[in-house]
This record gives sequence, structure tokens and C-alpha cells, in this order.
Amino acid sequence: MKMPFLQAIKERVLVLDGAMGTMLQERGLKPGQSPEELNLTAPEIVAGVHAAYLEAGADIIVTNTFGGSSAKLEHYGLADRVAEINAQAVRLAREVAKESAYVAGSIGPTGRFVEPVGDVTFDEMAAIFREQAKALIVAGCDLITLETFLDIKEIRAAVIAIRELSAEIPIIAMLTFEEKGRSVLGSPPEAAAITLEAVGASVIGSNCGLGVEGMYEVLKAMRQVTSLPLICQANAGLPILQHGHTVFPDTPEQMTAFHDRLLELGVRVIGGCCGTTPAHIAAMQQALEGKQRPFMQKENDGTTWLSSRGAFAAIGPNAPVAVIGERINPTGKKLYSQELREGKVSYIRREALEQTALGATLLDVNVGTPGIDEPAAMERAVFCITGAVQTPLVLDSSSPEALEAGLKAADGKVLINSVNGEEKSMAAVLPLAKKYGAALVCLTLDETGIPATAEGRAAIAAKVAGRAQAYGIDKSQLVVDCLTLTVSAEPKGALVALDAIKQVRQELKLNTVLGVSNISFGLPCRPLISSTFFSMAMHSGLTAAIINPKEAPMMAAWRSAMVLLGRDPNAGAYIEAYKGQTANVPVTATLEQSGAQGAAPVAAAPEGIRGRLARAVIEGEQESVVALVEEALAEGLTPMEISSEALLQGLEEVGRRFESGAFFLPQVMVSADTMKAAFARLKQELKSGGIQSLGKILMATVEGDIHDIGKNILVTLLENHGFEVIDLGKNVAAARILEEALAHKVDAVGLSALMTTTMAQMDKVVRLLKEEGVQTFTMVGGAVVTQQYADEIGADLYAKDAMEAVARIKKLLAK
Repeated sequence: MKMPFLQAIKERVLVLDGAMGTMLQERGLKPGQSPEELNLTAPEIVAGVHAAYLEAGADIIVTNTFGGSSAKLEHYGLADRVAEINAQAVRLAREVAKESAYVAGSIGPTGRFVEPVGDVTFDEMAAIFREQAKALIVAGCDLITLETFLDIKEIRAAVIAIRELSAEIPIIAMLTFEEKGRSVLGSPPEAAAITLEAVGASVIGSNCGLGVEGMYEVLKAMRQVTSLPLICQANAGLPILQHGHTVFPDTPEQMTAFHDRLLELGVRVIGGCCGTTPAHIAAMQQALEGKQRPFMQKENDGTTWLSSRGAFAAIGPNAPVAVIGERINPTGKKLYSQELREGKVSYIRREALEQTALGATLLDVNVGTPGIDEPAAMERAVFCITGAVQTPLVLDSSSPEALEAGLKAADGKVLINSVNGEEKSMAAVLPLAKKYGAALVCLTLDETGIPATAEGRAAIAAKVAGRAQAYGIDKSQLVVDCLTLTVSAEPKGALVALDAIKQVRQELKLNTVLGVSNISFGLPCRPLISSTFFSMAMHSGLTAAIINPKEAPMMAAWRSAMVLLGRDPNAGAYIEAYKGQTANVPVTATLEQSGAQGAAPVAAAPEGIRGRLARAVIEGEQESVVALVEEALAEGLTPMEISSEALLQGLEEVGRRFESGAFFLPQVMVSADTMKAAFARLKQELKSGGIQSLGKILMATVEGDIHDIGKNILVTLLENHGFEVIDLGKNVAAARILEEALAHKVDAVGLSALMTTTMAQMDKVVRLLKEEGVQTFTMVGGAVVTQQYADEIGADLYAKDAMEAVARIKKLLAK
């Protein structure tokens, strides 16, 4: 009998099998046919692929269920057969593997995005994965493997759904990364690793998209923030076209060239993705001979890692003290409170941008205003902030329902603010933190109130830590708030808080946080007291602080302390913030003094309505853009002037920020939605002004491919840039593309493909258009498409992403 999978990878590196789609295609899978349907209609073909990989030496056989969710099967009229198809797939793999190999139930992405980037709610997405995973688990798979995910939010929902079904089933979770080192939606490997470990993945890594060399760099980045076992499932190089067929060039020997370095990183599963064959798998197994050694998992060094979709942050003794921006809180803020009642988010977006630019490491999000739907408000706030900045979040609420709404809306690992020593609080909040993979602020109070001594507060921290451990929450996920009482009412309150910080850090080895400005409440010139206390707290062991980044003395105290405590190497951040300044520190910080790294630029908008409209597009101000359009019309601007001199100028800047890495796809889509709102108003003026089209584009995902995420994004951006788009959808035959191109007399035909098995259809379409003498440009793109492939099939244009596609087609048509 095999030992449990997780025990096995501690003792030796396991080899997972190779590509399924290309093997099925060679054995008779027809274009446009569901690969998963073969489990029912041609089980001998599927079993034959499994047998070939087992014979080659694979330790893990992966089921033919990559597209076995209802979201994918519905394209073939099979949505009601999820359980049947997935159960049969497990049976086929098990019959071949017997006791010689593990059976991994494969789950792939749905082809849709979770809100707010897409139109699927978190609960809907989780339900799709729960249905498929249940069928695989009931049928008896040994583990689940989540493959080729593009969106951290989608794969996060998948892991959470599976963990609802089983706390024990091992989960391999893999994202696909691009050559620039991020996922399609902008997640760096570190943020992905933090998020996936938090929600309960057992093994993490990457598959598809890259060859083994690129994947090594991805996994090396992941290793900096996680101690979990890693998996490498690379393609056999990047695809090329040979004699009308898609070929992956890397030989079995080339794919084993990084074995030694992968083993040093702690990779415990090695397998193949697109283009790999039984020969590649045999070479991988052979290359491991004499190199097997036990996995030595490193202990957590006490760092609390947090993440968003596009960034990550650390709280811990070896990191700079984390600055938690406190401004998104309605206490004492009439404007913000009113916006919350009206369901608006302008204040939230503005504060998120400004606090991030001023150096906030994390953003506290509090929407607690009487008379509102707090869960709905929390969801809106999280959607707004994640569309504006990449800063990880702190969800601040006493309502478990609001916290859960925020946890579902989040796209990374957040910090919950807060749990305390009361039984009611621990019973309500700890399960949420465990389920959604969140860290916790732990308030040192309980049913008896706030202890007057440092020892009493440390004792509550120890109690909460013990209870958290019982839920499976490691103490590294706890950040203890030793509580700051105003010194004007409690003269010794500051000393007690400082002593408590020292005890919690030195005796319990837990991270700490304070709401620093509470210390000065009721006193004049509060920043002086607060900043002095802040410096004392950092010296005492404080690892995070809730402060106002707009208060220059507080930020000055922080930057100075980081230099003096040895957490700002060579005083680099300090020098960047204050170079060229006088010795005087102003009371209010400005964006120019921030020295913030990684924040999107917040430059002053040009004077006039054109600049304000451009800024609205850049910052995604959907609530205000229509009113600005009205103002522009009232000033006498024509629709064409508003479009070309204001709105498109903003969108061009969004493109530049995307290209530079300051913006990522979620921010691009928010800006696109803002453009859409503005154009909807301008269309009412078309009779009087009119907006000239830049050209007519036909878009389609080629035959056999049911993936259309990238195409849909490009369609939206093309329309926003002034093109007329005819969208034929997905799985479109070459003959229909030809017919529609002729009927609409289009300027360009755009073709998308995500699967290597459907790339050849692009060649077919391009040749057909040329043979029929259609006078149009052709552009191609998709996750598996390259410039070399585009050149080989004779396409006029290739783009690696939607923003580049827009820029290139504009340039091409302008000629």
C-alpha cells in the first residue's frame, strides 16, 4: 500500500505525468470536442494515455478532468454530467495506476473572472469548484491538483471550496505566470504563494506558460515567503509552428537541466505541461536517480505575511515596522459617513491612493456607520480599493457578517481587525480567519475589560494564541494589540503598553500593533506626543502601527527609527524621502515627501475640465465621470473633443502605467468601465457632434477553443479607444470568420487562442483570408501565442496583452 501523498513527498521527489490534451488529440480527439467527454465515450483512449505515462515512470497520474467543471462542460451541453464525468475519470486513472502511482484529480479554471474584474460572485465560483471537487473526492482521488489558473482570486476560491469539503485532501495549487514574472492579472509569485498557503494549499507552484528556466525564477521568488513544498510543471519550451502543427521544442534532456537547482529550492513534485510526452517524463524520473533526499521544511521565522493581488507585505522583527493607514474610518468624518449612507466610494478611493503614495504598507478599512448595510458597504470598499491600489488590506469591523463579506471580496491574504479574549469574539472570528486564510489583530481585552498591567495583557494574548492554535492557526498569524490608553487620563498608560509590547515580543514571540495616536487624545499639539511615543514603542518591539500617513511627524519618526534600528539598509528609504529638504519637518505630509515605492503616481492633473476628465479615467472615478462629461458639454466641448482630448488621454496614461508595471489588469478594467460610463453619456450627443470610429475590428476565439477572457478584455479596450468591434465569441469556425469579415468589410481580424491544441486554427484562418483575397489586417494573441508563431503563420500583428494590442492596431491602421 502506498504511503500518504504528503508523507511521500517528504521522503522523495515525485514525478507527475505530462500533457493530456495533445496526447488525446493524437489519438483521435476532434477539434471542438470536449476532452472530458472521452472519459465516457472512449475510455480506452484516456486509459491509454495514463498507461503510457505510468510506463514512463510517473508517480502521479492526473485525471482527464481539467475542463470538468459545470462552467466548462456547459459549452458542450454536458453541465448536468459533472459527477458522472469526474467519477469516471478517477476510475480510469485508478484502474491504470492501481497501487503504483497516486491519482490526482485535475481542476482547471472556469474561463471567467470573479467580481469586480468579472461577473461571477465569490459564492458562485466556490460552488462551481465545490461540485467538481466533491465528485473527484467521492470517487477516491488521492489529491486535487489546481492547474493553469490565471487569477489568484479564482484559485483562492477553489482552495477554500475544497477545504470546505475536506481538511485532509492534499491540494496542489498552481498559477500560470508570464515571461515578465507575473500572472495575467498582475500577481507576483510571492503574493500568490502567501495567498495560497494561507487558504490551505499543501503544495504550491506553477505550470504552463513558461519553460523550465522561467519557472525556476518563479519558484525561487515563492521560496522567499513560504516553507511549503513546491511543484514545477513546465512546458517543453515555447511553441513554434512546423509543417502546420504546433511543436514544443525542448527535448527531454533540456527539461532536466534545472533539476539540481529545483531540488535545492525544495521542489518536491516535478512534472510536464504543454508539449511534454512520456519521453520527457521518463527523462525526469531518470534524472532524479541518486539525487533523492528528504524534504527539510524550514520553521516560520515569525513573519506575518500579507498580500493583495499585486503586492505583498511583511509584519515581523526582521522587516520595517508596517504602517497601517488609518484614514478609511468614518469616526469623526462626516463626508465619509455620508458617502457610506449613499453607497458611494469616492472618499475611499482617494484615501487609498493618497495613503499608499505617502508610504502606507497596509490600509485599514472600516465602514461602520449606523443605519447602513455594513456587509454590502465592506464589499464595495474592498472592490474599490483593490481596483485602485495594490496595498494589502486590514478589515476593521466588529461585525462577523461584514468581515466575511470583506474576506470574500478580497483578492489576497488580509489582516482581520480584530479578535479579543472574549469567548464570543473568538468563537465568531477565529473560524473566519481559518476558512479564508486571514491573519488576526488580537486585542488584549476580555469579558473583564482591559487589564491594568502588562502581565494581564500578555496573558490574554497567550489565551487567544492557544485558542487560535486549536483552530489550526499558527501563532505567526497573530498580531497583538497591547492597547494604547490616552495618557491624559491614564498617566502610566504609555509605560504599561510599552512593557506589554516587550513581554509579548520576548516571551510569546508574537508580532505587535498599536493604534498609536490614541496616546495623545485630549492633549494639545498631539503629533509631538504621538510621534515620541511611536519611537519608544518601535524600540520596545512594535512591529506594526495604525497611524495617519498624512502626519509628517509620525512618518518622520517611523523613517528615523527604521534607520536607527537597522531596518533601512544604508538609510536608502530615509534618503529617498528627505533628499533636498530642510531640517524642518512639516505637520502634514505631502505626496512629494513620501518617497513611497510601488505606488501608482498621483501627479497633479492639468488645469481645466480636460485634465479632470483624464484623471477620472486614470483613477476609475465612475461616480463622477458622467457629471464631468456634462460639465465639459456645458463648456462647449464637442463629443469628439471630450473623447480625444480628455478621455482617451486618460486611457493612454493608463496604458503607459500598465506597460511600466505601475498598473495591472484590474486597474485597467476599472478605467475601462469608467470610459464606458462616459461614452454612454456621449452617445446621446452623437446626432449633434458625432465620434469618428478609428476602424472596424472583427474579434473571435478560434474553433475548438472555449476560452475568451483575453478576447473579451481586448474587445472592451478597443471599444473604449474608439473602434467599432464585431465580436463573434468563442469556438468560431474559420469559414464563419471569413464570411463575417467579408460582410462587415472590417479593417482587421483579431484571433485569440489559449490552448496549444487550437493554435493551428489561427494558421487556417489567416491562410483562408489570404486565399480569398480579403483586404484586412490579421492580429493574433493568447497565452500560448508568440511573436515567432505569428510570423510563421503570416499574421500582420502580434501582441502579448490587450493594452499592447490596442496600441499596435492603432499604429498599424494609422499607416
